[in-house]
Amino acid sequence: METPHDKKLRKVVYLTFPPESSNKPVVCDLARVYGLGFSILKAQITPRHEGQMTMEITGDAASYDAGMAYLKEQGIGVAPAAQRISRDEAGCIHCGMCTALCPTRALALNIGTRLVEFDDEACSACGMCTKVCPVAAMEILLENGAM
Repeated sequence: METPHDKKLRKVVYLTFPPESSNKPVVCDLARVYGLGFSILKAQITPRHEGQMTMEITGDAASYDAGMAYLKEQGIGVAPAAQRISRDEAGCIHCGMCTALCPTRALALNIGTRLVEFDDEACSACGMCTKVCPVAAMEILLENGAM
């Protein structure tokens, strides 16, 4: 019998690395040790060797929980991503520009209808679509008023 902990999940998390952790292969360990898939959506390292990274992590819930506990043990801050993407359906002109940049294919052109379809469940909230939309139909929504 499948439990809720056995189901595959997809979460977008924001990680903060102190200088002493920024040169360790902790992200690779998520895949090697915990069997999690990951996609780096955004990463930055400061001149002081502090790092920030936004990642999409996929895997089963038990592995996810173990992997996040491991990151915290390594001194890495872990927080859920505080944003999501919304589309103004009436404002979208279905030009398809956003589909070329969408890393998760949450935005895709339906060949039959010639309309751009948005699957918000597949969206990783990277924000690339908001930068190229000529009519600003794609919008970043902040959760809890913070990013």
